[in-house]
Amino acid sequence: MSLVPEIDFGTPAARSEKMVTLTIDGNAVTVPEGTSIMRASMEAGIQVPKLCATDMVDAFGSCRLCLVEIEGRNGTPASCTTPVAPGLIVHTQTGRLKDIRKGVMELYISDHPLDCLTCAANGDCELQDMAGAVGLRDVRYGYEGDNHVKARSNGETNARWMPKDESNPYFTYDPSKCIVCSRCVRACEEVQGTFALTIEGRGFDSRVSPGMHENFLESECVSCGACVQACPTATLTEKSVIEIGQPEHSVVTTCAYCGVGCSFKAEMRGEELVRMVPWKDGQANRGHSCVKGRFAYGYSTHRDRILNPMIREKITDPWREVTWEEAYAHTAAEFRRIQYQYGRDSIGGITSSRCTNEETYLVQKLVRAGFGNNNVDTCARVCHSPTGYGLGQAFGTSAGTQNFDSVEFTDVVIVIGANPTDGHPVFASRLKKRLRQGAKLIVIDPRRIDLVSSPHVKASYHLPLRPGTNVAVVTALAHVIVTEGLYDEKFVRERCDWSEFEDWAAFVAEPRHSPEETEALTGVPAETLRGAARLFATGGNGSIYYGLGVTEHSQGSTTVMAIANLVMATGNIGRDGVGVNPLRGQNNVQGSCDMGSFPHELPGYRHISDDSTREIFEKLWGVTLNDEPGLRIPNMLDAAVEGTFKGLYIQGEDILQSDPDTKHVSAGLAAMECVVVQDLFLNETANYAHVFLPGSTFLEKDGTFTNAERRINRVRRVMTPKNGYADWEVTQNLAQAMGLGWNYNHPAEIMDEIAATTPSFALVSYDYLDKVGSVQWPCNDKHPLGSPIMHTDGFVRGKGKFIRTEYVATDEKTGPRFPLLLTTGRILSQYNVGAQTRRTDNVLWHEEDRLEMHPHDAENRGIRDGDWVRLASRAGETTLRALVTDRVSPGVVYTTFHHPMTQANVITTDFSDWATNCPEYKVTAVQISPSNGPSDWQVEYDELSRQSRRIKGKLEAAE
Repeated sequence: MSLVPEIDFGTPAARSEKMVTLTIDGNAVTVPEGTSIMRASMEAGIQVPKLCATDMVDAFGSCRLCLVEIEGRNGTPASCTTPVAPGLIVHTQTGRLKDIRKGVMELYISDHPLDCLTCAANGDCELQDMAGAVGLRDVRYGYEGDNHVKARSNGETNARWMPKDESNPYFTYDPSKCIVCSRCVRACEEVQGTFALTIEGRGFDSRVSPGMHENFLESECVSCGACVQACPTATLTEKSVIEIGQPEHSVVTTCAYCGVGCSFKAEMRGEELVRMVPWKDGQANRGHSCVKGRFAYGYSTHRDRILNPMIREKITDPWREVTWEEAYAHTAAEFRRIQYQYGRDSIGGITSSRCTNEETYLVQKLVRAGFGNNNVDTCARVCHSPTGYGLGQAFGTSAGTQNFDSVEFTDVVIVIGANPTDGHPVFASRLKKRLRQGAKLIVIDPRRIDLVSSPHVKASYHLPLRPGTNVAVVTALAHVIVTEGLYDEKFVRERCDWSEFEDWAAFVAEPRHSPEETEALTGVPAETLRGAARLFATGGNGSIYYGLGVTEHSQGSTTVMAIANLVMATGNIGRDGVGVNPLRGQNNVQGSCDMGSFPHELPGYRHISDDSTREIFEKLWGVTLNDEPGLRIPNMLDAAVEGTFKGLYIQGEDILQSDPDTKHVSAGLAAMECVVVQDLFLNETANYAHVFLPGSTFLEKDGTFTNAERRINRVRRVMTPKNGYADWEVTQNLAQAMGLGWNYNHPAEIMDEIAATTPSFALVSYDYLDKVGSVQWPCNDKHPLGSPIMHTDGFVRGKGKFIRTEYVATDEKTGPRFPLLLTTGRILSQYNVGAQTRRTDNVLWHEEDRLEMHPHDAENRGIRDGDWVRLASRAGETTLRALVTDRVSPGVVYTTFHHPMTQANVITTDFSDWATNCPEYKVTAVQISPSNGPSDWQVEYDELSRQSRRIKGKLEAAE
């Protein structure tokens, strides 16, 4: 094995379809118009020396190493900034060029430390490489570098010297090694879009500065790693490289955090991970990353990981470590006992959206073929199940319509109920780049998220609606479009059911849906809403990106259908730059749905009651499948409290912390007789478990993830599982203990079974994915190369379906006791329930959940920023510290749910979406008051957690 090679072409690729032919060093080269001479040379295999150029950012032309000579032109232009032209004759290596380049390199080296043998970049230093490329052998100007290389010069303090900045937990900044190529500054601006870096000083005093001469940790830097990746020297270096050394081989794999599905090169020394580097050929991220995927992988080797199976008779007992064989036998015996005692439907399973497609497929297969029922569900129940229902009704398929590249062609973007800069930061960077190029933005969100106003990005409209009024707002947008004649009649007549459109248009045109009438409900000014509607309908390619702020409502499914209505009415579907784009929260939540994790659907979204579909699986699995849909997660918990549901196999989910109404979840789990948790750590749900099966990380397994754009990406094992088994092997071994004759030798065989039974995956195999990199389903005989854009010629269901979307106010209402509305979300540095990111240095940015509240609400309650407050609802109460900010409107408060001792879901209620039971996390009536300490519930829960993590013969295990 070796490092995965990547070619740096120096400048980005041109998109022109017009081709240009020129001659470079005697070779005829044909490239798209607009290509730089540097890139044209590299594509011809001719490497022009460079330092300030890299193909992730636009040409800059400052280093003066890439000079060339062009016949018929004076001077020596920079090849990075000079575009090709027909008939040019270019020379990249002449005596004149050699002398200039050598002279330039002398100036660089004269002010650069020569500690190459002990430098962390030794073996991976472009400055070192270029010195060799230009034939540098001596420096006429000396090597003293008295401007900023040394702390002391001639025995005196050197005022120009700056110490190394080691404030960031993941990388260091050494100003003495900076060559002021500006690649890091440009990467921060052009790739990430944060604009956190600048160049301070002039001439030899120039150097990179985070913000206004701040350190990296305290600056606006978001630690995405783009600057580190761009740096050609050791100025910006990963601390892991300094500690471990340069990697010797790498493996391309897929990030296991959010639904963007970024591709990374896991760079290794033996089985030790040195660093994760975003892969430029990754079609979801295009070589970019965020702080989580780039740096927050330390949880995989954290001391808190449980590596041995454990069992206990009662949840009040300490854990007892056992062999794998004993754990499997005990679990199988308990499940069989429970089914014998309480009936076949008394047990079930929950699949994981953090595990691979193959592992998820096996869990639902175990439930259906082994347990003999359909009591299987997944975390999509509590996040994007309304997406599956709503888009399925309107379009005939339960997924987003575009790829992420599509955002580069959009003209108007609606972001509703999503905070991409925190939840999906790599996509957000691509979106911000398009906005800086001139696209318009409409934000519909109760909070003033970063996209509303950030460096060089400003939303044309921000609609700060009251939580729970999504349907009213989207229907009001449709009202304006219909009543002002802004809909695309030609598209609707050709692609949709015209009679249904007429019915829907008459519905939305009713005066009660006008912005003026809905303003009292939504809090959105009528003129602002009208302006947003006109912009979306007339501004060109219109796209909608949404998140859990749409789906996690009592009318989540209704809002999804309203969004579908909007794009169909405006003709914004079926091509680049448009479409409906759900931003999935977890790395494989799309895949877990695809694999049949819902109790009413087999893989490929085919209903369990369909005889022909069941027959496919019955023949392959050799069993008779139950044709009745099973229990959803909330139904399982209800049945447990009632005494009819007694056993649960939970793979890689922490429902106690992530699901709503924590007290109800804990009551359901406590009522069960065998709860099996398979995870990396003793999570909150494990407090109520009887069996713990250690899980494996994404670094320790082979498989696939399916991201938010339906992209199937390979996950590749880079190290031996520390627990001994990949998760798919644990499930298979449990199935064998229960008498099932499974005998998979590799996840590739599981994918072959998925392809054989699921039409949308028909041509997917590991060999094919290794060949093409990744593919978006459907991938079958009709779409052999996959489907980057859905519904290009027609909808899956035939004609697009318009559906009336009547606004129905949630049953969760404010009143004198609970006058405020709580909504929840994520923050950049943390992920979901925090089990992974809290075990990394990301806690430096978010060490606790905070409650955002408007200064008006805070003043009325005598609360100051940083005060401890009591957050109470009809369901429960907790305490946390206040963050007073005008990002939220008066009457609205907001918090995250990453830390278990906050347990925000103690506050949320059991109200849910009418179609899918997706919980209404985003609307909870609450009251805020000053607090002197933790709530009674928090005290009791802390004691329960401490007791439940005792392991015989060991110190208390950490969560």
